[in-house]
Amino acid sequence: MSRHVPIRLGMVGGGAGAMIGNVHRIASRLDGQFELVAGALSSDPDRAAASAADAGIARSFTDFEEMARAEAGRDDGIQAVSVCTPNHLHFPVARAFLAQGIHVICDKPMTATLEEAQELAAIARSSNAMFVLTHNYSAYPMIRQARSMIARGDLGALRLVQVEYAQDWLTEDSDSKQASWRGDPAKAGAGGAIGDIGTHAFQLARFATGLRPERLAADLSSFVPGRRLDDNAHILMRYADGAKGMLWASQVAPGTENGLKLRVYGDKGGLEWQHEAPETLWFTPFGQPTQKLRRGGPGTVAGHSRVPPGHPEGYLEGFANLYSEAAEAIRTGRIPDTLPGIDDGLEGLHFIDACVRSNAADAAWVEVMA
Repeated sequence: MSRHVPIRLGMVGGGAGAMIGNVHRIASRLDGQFELVAGALSSDPDRAAASAADAGIARSFTDFEEMARAEAGRDDGIQAVSVCTPNHLHFPVARAFLAQGIHVICDKPMTATLEEAQELAAIARSSNAMFVLTHNYSAYPMIRQARSMIARGDLGALRLVQVEYAQDWLTEDSDSKQASWRGDPAKAGAGGAIGDIGTHAFQLARFATGLRPERLAADLSSFVPGRRLDDNAHILMRYADGAKGMLWASQVAPGTENGLKLRVYGDKGGLEWQHEAPETLWFTPFGQPTQKLRRGGPGTVAGHSRVPPGHPEGYLEGFANLYSEAAEAIRTGRIPDTLPGIDDGLEGLHFIDACVRSNAADAAWVEVMA
């Protein structure tokens, strides 16, 4: 249990029926670091009140700007807010709370457009409040292990980065709320699968390897008739030091549920990790037997687990790791380099922008940060 008084937390979006809102609520409470006390869970008064009551939230709002002003004016007002809305609301919500000096913990991608991301970055850097982006997969213990081993040189000079994120839930047309806004450019932004899960794959590879691609070539597809945004992407990437990468993101791959995988190869060895077996990292020094590294095992990183090895940890705990790191950063004013933030958000939007530009030019090579 935490020895600290919990940080007072608010939430915008994430009302009844929104999976990600419940994930944030569970994760924020898991280590006793936050207490959820206020929320604007819906713009509909009845839905907002009902959702707040179900979540045990004392103060319910229907307008996030009103909530930001009201909470900033209270002695017991919120100190941080979770943003769990569709993408098009990330920018105005984050801006409203940063303006009031309230820390922001935002779901990815950071904004719907690159222009909004650049403006929000300027706002956040001039604010006393902190901005955190919940790329939760980077908080898995064995991804932290991979990052440590790569930085230490266990793989040698990196040559190949292979990352994929495949799902099947949009294989057919769907009118569900979650599918509808993700297929609407006005709400999701310019990226479909590349914005929803491609940014996760991109950030995971970036986080683990430390490499950021200089150029990419993207072939985006919308296989489902009438779908306005991509549901599949094949992307080639070139890094500054000569390493090469490939990223596949798909939401139309039957048989895959949440198939996030990372493989990294250098001149001395290789690593492989997959989300559906997240507590195992496979390490193969060149010319030697493959080693199976397990969470909590000898020689692995410590400090990111809650239960002994063999007792499964996963998705919710990854989110909770970020929330606990955010709580520590709020209390100390020191932001660790493992906590995703503004720079990760900007890189994600530059990635989406480059993919869209490349695809429009028949998968031509383009600069990622052009």
